[in-house]
Amino acid sequence: MECRRLGRTGVLVSPLCLGAMNFGGPANEEDSLAILNRALEAGVNFIDTANVYTGGESERIVGKFLKEGGKRAQVVLATKVHGRVGTSPNDAGVSRYHIIKACEDSLRCLQTDHIDLYQQHRPSLTIPQDETLRAFDDLVRSGKVRYIGSSTFPAWMVMEALAISDRYGLARFISEQSPYNLLDRRLENEMIPLCLKHGLAVLPWSPLGGGILAGRYSASETFPEGSRAARMGAMFTDRISHRGKEVAV
Repeated sequence: MECRRLGRTGVLVSPLCLGAMNFGGPANEEDSLAILNRALEAGVNFIDTANVYTGGESERIVGKFLKEGGKRAQVVLATKVHGRVGTSPNDAGVSRYHIIKACEDSLRCLQTDHIDLYQQHRPSLTIPQDETLRAFDDLVRSGKVRYIGSSTFPAWMVMEALAISDRYGLARFISEQSPYNLLDRRLENEMIPLCLKHGLAVLPWSPLGGGILAGRYSASETFPEGSRAARMGAMFTDRISHRGKEVAV
């Protein structure tokens, strides 16, 4: 598989990244391990998970696969921080307090001493970006994180983050992970031009619109058993429109 540079870094990754959101959920551990093994056999060297996926099971399964198979050095490993992982008021968000703790927790789950790409899972409108970036910078300087990235940010917040990193000499975002597919092309308006200008990698999530573009949903109002819409309810069903179904057909 032909690799490409991850943004303006020197890291080479496969053009396909294996998302692990369903590991430990719809995909049980046995199936998840089989998927991971097949992906690496096919030349995929980029795996993306998050601390909130399936209550931490996704990170655990990915970590088990890489550790027991001795494959950690073959993979560019990405995970994320932001979502709630406990009941404490500080068990969510991107404060320095939570980022440092969440990183340590992810390292244990993933059974590794470093994360290659640590991403801010969602933007925060309440916590100043300089606090978040300083925490990320400390993790990079300590060797626990190699690079940092954002996910589902508006373009202006990515630009603000780059400016803050430049002003204070902090680690800068090297990637933005956003929803991008035939039904959702908002990224093309501002984000992609920004990423091209400043050398950020674009990591699309939901390239098949959560299964809509794969023809998973028919004209019927009833959702297939086991589908994402059936499992996630209103969180996902609002994305399913008649126009989307028509495009899939």
